[in-house]
Amino acid sequence: MGEQASGGASDPDKSNKSLSGVRSTRNPTVRKSGASRSATQDTNEAGPASVRTTSAGKKAAVNETPEKPVAAKKAVTKKATATKATAKTAPAKKAATKKATAKKAAAKKTAAKKTAAKKAAPAKKAPARKAESRAAMVRRAHEINDGLAELYPYAHPELDFSNPFELLVATVLSAQTTDLRVNQTTPRLFAVCPTPEDMAAMPPEELEELIRPTGFFRAKSKALLGLSAALRDRFGGEVPGRLEDLVTLPGVGRKTANVVLGNAFGVPGITVDTHFGRLARRFGWTTEQDAEKVEADVAAIFPESEWTMLSHRVVFHGRRVCHSRKPACGACAIAPLCPSYGEGETDPEKARKLLKYELGGQPGQRLKPPPDYPGQPAPPLAPPAAAS
Repeated sequence: MGEQASGGASDPDKSNKSLSGVRSTRNPTVRKSGASRSATQDTNEAGPASVRTTSAGKKAAVNETPEKPVAAKKAVTKKATATKATAKTAPAKKAATKKATAKKAAAKKTAAKKTAAKKAAPAKKAPARKAESRAAMVRRAHEINDGLAELYPYAHPELDFSNPFELLVATVLSAQTTDLRVNQTTPRLFAVCPTPEDMAAMPPEELEELIRPTGFFRAKSKALLGLSAALRDRFGGEVPGRLEDLVTLPGVGRKTANVVLGNAFGVPGITVDTHFGRLARRFGWTTEQDAEKVEADVAAIFPESEWTMLSHRVVFHGRRVCHSRKPACGACAIAPLCPSYGEGETDPEKARKLLKYELGGQPGQRLKPPPDYPGQPAPPLAPPAAAS
């Protein structure tokens, strides 16, 4: 036992070696353990982050369902398709727009040209008349008068009257209105004031109310009161039978005087109203616009015995056939004699639709026409509507 103890104690190098061997044998393990510990620690320290990342990835993977990528792909595909389609259709749209713009521009140019042509074009003129001698014109004028006499054997003044005073008043009222409206108005008027004395005594307001339907009733009332007072004071309440006297009455001119003289006194006269003047120019009897000059030209063509009836026939024809705006040339009985044929409607069927009064199957202008009148009497004035 002592040897063993002393031997062990006496060899320190062996002991050291064995100890160092032991240490050296253990140290690698310890290092390994330390490294593994540090790796483990690193793993443990990194572990939560990795776990978090993994968890977040898993959550994201869970949240991102498969439909969303597919829908996004579809949207992208649709957008790409739409872009392609737009790219394809864009030129076509541009071309269509250009065409539409070109058409509009062409239409505007055409309209502008038409407007310019209308403005530049001269007003519609009557057909060129053949040059004729004075004798030929007079002969043709008499043929026209004969033709109108055959067409209107019943021609008459289209104002209702029973004495010169009524005719004078009716003629004054006929200015700027129709004979029909005058004929519808005068029955009430003459029932209240049948004589110049009665009319001169009428209060202006009452007279205005009685003649209101004829229009311009204030001016006409003033003229009627003036001429009634003049007839009462200067002519003993009677209408004079001379042109010189008639034209001195308020509201009475040459045309009115000729109407009264020709139809109430049998004194020949030519009545130049708008219808007569228009037809006299169309027939080539005159080129004048002034009524007195027209009267003088026509009076030089026809004898006095024809003046009054010629006036009625021409006025009848102007009101029924030879209208101002659209003459019924195709339905005119004297068309072969008229140098202005063609100014109006030449188609017979269309022209017949333009005829007025008895020729068009409509009532005339008189409430009391003469017995030989072939048409229907005009209706009386409708009573005013009752106040509700």
